[in-house]
Amino acid sequence: MEQSGTFSKLIRELTKLPGVGQKTAQRLAFALLKMAPAEARGIGQAIFDVKDKLLFCMNCRNISEQEVCNICSDPSRDRTRVLVVEEPSTVYAVEKTGEFRGLYHVLMGVIAPLDGVSADEIHVKDLMDRLEKGEIKEVIIATNPTLDGETTALYLSKIVRPLGVKVTRIALGIPVGIDLEFADEVSLIKSIEGRREM
Repeated sequence: MEQSGTFSKLIRELTKLPGVGQKTAQRLAFALLKMAPAEARGIGQAIFDVKDKLLFCMNCRNISEQEVCNICSDPSRDRTRVLVVEEPSTVYAVEKTGEFRGLYHVLMGVIAPLDGVSADEIHVKDLMDRLEKGEIKEVIIATNPTLDGETTALYLSKIVRPLGVKVTRIALGIPVGIDLEFADEVSLIKSIEGRREM
């Protein structure tokens, strides 16, 4: 098949997605080719809509269609507890369990000294601004159990504790090296329930 053709370009573009190699991209491209035009356009429109209509909540940095996300604007949420996560995908995974009723704070990354990522490049300052308002009594750190995730957790503990806010870390019943978004619901619930003070 022609390497510069439309179909080959689709395969190349699909390989830009995380976890999609050449063979998976090829399978997806053939699946799209077999779809009815309306179905394929629906997928394309959904991709455009994600880029055009979604933004990040001004409070927590979760994905939202408004300036303030549904979680932050929900008056029934426990405003004294904040679960700090690396990415919006973890919020999605925890929310699927239906067990956590507090708020979130999405860092949009972790401190990664070897990659040149400092605390100034993730949303630590936004978290500190929220804490200074005095409503939050507990920060639950739920960064991934990786070297950078642990570095970030220790840093957050060090700067949050002096504010008189309780700092806990989710239990690490989740296997080391797994991203939280891929953990099963029971492990996520048990990790939050079994959190420990730092």
